[in-house]
Amino acid sequence: MRRTRKTRKGSAKRTVLRTQREVLRDVMLSARACGAWLTLHELASLTHYGEASISAQLRHLRKPQFGGFVVQKRLRVGQVVRGTEIAYVWEYQLQRRIRRTGGRASIRGYGEHLVVQPAVC
Repeated sequence: MRRTRKTRKGSAKRTVLRTQREVLRDVMLSARACGAWLTLHELASLTHYGEASISAQLRHLRKPQFGGFVVQKRLRVGQVVRGTEIAYVWEYQLQRRIRRTGGRASIRGYGEHLVVQPAVC
């Protein structure tokens, strides 16, 4: 999504906003640096995006054109969801894929260097 903003001289300056996928990627990589696993609910509270949308973006992050990340998934044991009802809750962690050396064709967006703030654990 792009927005234009007027400057003092009247010329329009284009501001590029980060996509939902980029925001989610940065949050997940920061959590990985701390060794944290996050549920969809926790990600939704951190990013203010819907859980279904976050799940879709995690699927997209697996694709080579969006970074080819490895999305690890495990069961969070003993999570109480509603009162005394125990339900299965999955937690996720993002990991960079190990690059192979060889004669592969370059894929746009694959292996881009990210500017990520250091995580404060």
